[in-house]
Amino acid sequence: MSKSLSEIIVGEKVTVEHITHPYLNTKLIEMGMHAGLKLELLYKAPFGDPIAISMNGSILTLRLDEAKYIQVCSSPV
Repeated sequence: MSKSLSEIIVGEKVTVEHITHPYLNTKLIEMGMHAGLKLELLYKAPFGDPIAISMNGSILTLRLDEAKYIQVCSSPV
């Protein structure tokens, strides 16, 4: 089931399906995010924005208005 990265809960592991915003697509690809990449939501700020994800051994922080354009699906455990 596909949902946006902004909708997942802390500790959830997901796989990137695609990025729907053209500007963000280019920016995130340059940072190493692509379809098929496995991510884990590490934590959310006290009011929920921004979020921190684990990606390829690095931690990336995104605003929720950016994360909503990243479509993900649940990864098998």
